[in-house]
Amino acid sequence: GGARRAAGGEGGGRPGPGGGGGCALGRGGVAAGKGEGGGVTPAGRFILETVYYRADRGPRPPGALPATAIAPDWGWGDDPKDPAGYNRLCQLPYAFSHERLWRGDHVYDLLVVLGHNRAPTVAGAGSAIFLHLARGGLTPTAGCVAGPWAAMIALLGHLSPAGVID
Repeated sequence: GGARRAAGGEGGGRPGPGGGGGCALGRGGVAAGKGEGGGVTPAGRFILETVYYRADRGPRPPGALPATAIAPDWGWGDDPKDPAGYNRLCQLPYAFSHERLWRGDHVYDLLVVLGHNRAPTVAGAGSAIFLHLARGGLTPTAGCVAGPWAAMIALLGHLSPAGVID
């Protein structure tokens, strides 16, 4: 199906007026059995693992989930040919394909690792599925779930290490 967008407010990665509710999903829609690429948000119930945030752009977010400041040389392995680092935190430079976590935009200033394809990790079954900050207008993602700054901060304040996302 096409990209879906939840109603309820304006997007945007930084705090400010109009940063209400709603979320952005993958440009390829939502589907079970997600593989690598395709812009599809995986359907299912996933553990909320860890919060990563840019300490140079804001304080530690609220809540009981473990939270770690992102370092400038951190990435997330997304190459199915990488047996040791696929769908895991990695240090840059990195020989395999990866997502850079320290970005010029604000999308990864605050992100939560979702437990999609994590225990165990299966090569090619999808990687780097996060709950992260939305771009303006809640534009579709590459497969993650994204929300406005204010909604993310409010949500994180209510989550626990036993939390899941459906």
